[in-house]
Amino acid sequence: MTYQADEIIKIARSQDRFSTLDIIQTIFTDFLELHGDRNFADDLAIVGGIAKLNELPVSVIGIQKGVNLQDNLARNFGQPHPEGYRKALRLMKQAEKFHRPIITFINTAGAYSGIGAEERGQGEAIAKNLMEMSDLSVPIISVIIGEGGSGGALALGVGNEVWMFEHAMYAILSPEGFASILWKDGSRAKEAARLMKITAGELLAMQVIDKVIPETFNGEKLPVKKSLNILKKSLIEKLDELEKLSAEELKAQRYARFRQF
Repeated sequence: MTYQADEIIKIARSQDRFSTLDIIQTIFTDFLELHGDRNFADDLAIVGGIAKLNELPVSVIGIQKGVNLQDNLARNFGQPHPEGYRKALRLMKQAEKFHRPIITFINTAGAYSGIGAEERGQGEAIAKNLMEMSDLSVPIISVIIGEGGSGGALALGVGNEVWMFEHAMYAILSPEGFASILWKDGSRAKEAARLMKITAGELLAMQVIDKVIPETFNGEKLPVKKSLNILKKSLIEKLDELEKLSAEELKAQRYARFRQF
């Protein structure tokens, strides 16, 4: 079955969608979660730590939405504050220090835009992540697992490879926001979604992303565990390839990847 863009958005936003923690528990072993940005607080919208992927030590960082209302309130519905991005950067710099590859998982409608977040430097935190990630000397693979919204997603998305699940979306803003700006009518979000080119297939064709992790086969929905096993195999193969590159080659490849846009 082929879904239209607006239908994919509904799947990507679904409360039942697998999360960063679901992926970590399924494809990694020995996960040790690390907390805090060493500056202000521990943002539960971003989880991260050290794990093993097929016995290879890696640093895993991802945006986590809640599984119910209470959890969503604690995790701010997967919308990170500045301290979340600063925690992510701290863990990425730690990974560089100990020569561990970095894998990020992205699932957010966007960075939190509340007054407190702006007062604590939301824009600066995102910009610093972009700058620092571009110059890290270890391999980075970024995977969009649900929503990939705006700078909030890009702050974890400066990878040597950027992948998407088949039923994920990646966009500069929501279709509702797009429709409100372009037509002054947020109710035209469905129409906007089909214009924006935000689905995995469309972005792969435009070379914005490098790989699509399948969620269907011959028109039938794959079990989540099967899709995650495909992801695991792909990560092992790609990291084996990237680990052969020198630090300067990794930086140059990452730089060239984003300069093409």
